[in-house]
Amino acid sequence: MEMLKISKKPRLKKPYLITAWPGMGEVAFKAASYLIEELKAQEFAEISPESFFYLTGSLVQAGILETPLLPQGKFYFWKNPSSKKQKGKNDLVIFLSNAQPDLSRADNYAKVIIDLAKSLGVEAVASFASMPQATDHTQESRVWFAATDNKTKDSLNKQGFLPLQEGQISGMNGLFLGMAKKTGLKGFCLLGEIPLYTIQIENPKASAAVLTGIGKVLGMQINVQPLKDEAKAMESEISKLLDYLKLGSSGQSSPIGDEEVELIKKTLSQLTKLPVSVKEKIDRLFEESRRDISKAGELKVELDKWNVYKEYEDKFLDLFRKNTGKGN
Repeated sequence: MEMLKISKKPRLKKPYLITAWPGMGEVAFKAASYLIEELKAQEFAEISPESFFYLTGSLVQAGILETPLLPQGKFYFWKNPSSKKQKGKNDLVIFLSNAQPDLSRADNYAKVIIDLAKSLGVEAVASFASMPQATDHTQESRVWFAATDNKTKDSLNKQGFLPLQEGQISGMNGLFLGMAKKTGLKGFCLLGEIPLYTIQIENPKASAAVLTGIGKVLGMQINVQPLKDEAKAMESEISKLLDYLKLGSSGQSSPIGDEEVELIKKTLSQLTKLPVSVKEKIDRLFEESRRDISKAGELKVELDKWNVYKEYEDKFLDLFRKNTGKGN
């Protein structure tokens, strides 16, 4: 089966490759999606998903099952109008996927992206990710970075970004950059800071921060005001909930009404969600644990990591009830 479908192959000038997958706070996915729309980037290729994904369930809308679809990974290009007049300006190739592949197939998956990028003359790769920190949701989102080489590191230091001295960038948003480095490509990851207690909520502020950051690196202006406006609305809902949770402490005059409490809960439930790739991993670990209860430990770690154990507690405990009395 053909792994890559190309509708047209653009001729580009010194292009950067930007890659993004879903992750914590949806920082990378939202930033790349917004960039594609803002620049009106044109789709020109896609990866055939059959070799890298498998179906995990069916969506239900208004009580009707939807036909299950495999995730999509598409390539877009944008020609920088300034590159015709100013030396050093870069065109862009953007790869965006709405799910992370089975990481056991990550090598071949990354190779498809890298081979196409190199055929277009790409010499540098940029990725986005989140940086969970003990910050408040009202604070500005700082931008951290990790680079593939010292020259790139020095350049990003001069831009005022914070270096990630040690740690791990999990999932494809970090893994791909390391794989690209193995093939000789240089690059970096920009990580937008998010509060630890909001890792399951979309964070448009962090997405705006990394987009402003990539704009500085590439010398281009990206209008991120709509993302900032969205961030303010979300901050307001989070602040209301936190105020509600603090009721009864000194300084509180009167509680908010039941109607407003329900509105806050409803709004936050719409904002709060697991990244698609994480939910798929949890579902897969449940299936594996049903067949082999020793996998339950890995599942518990994943549930705790995303602070969703309570949500899955009954389902998790059922694994052990069903295995009671079974031999090893």
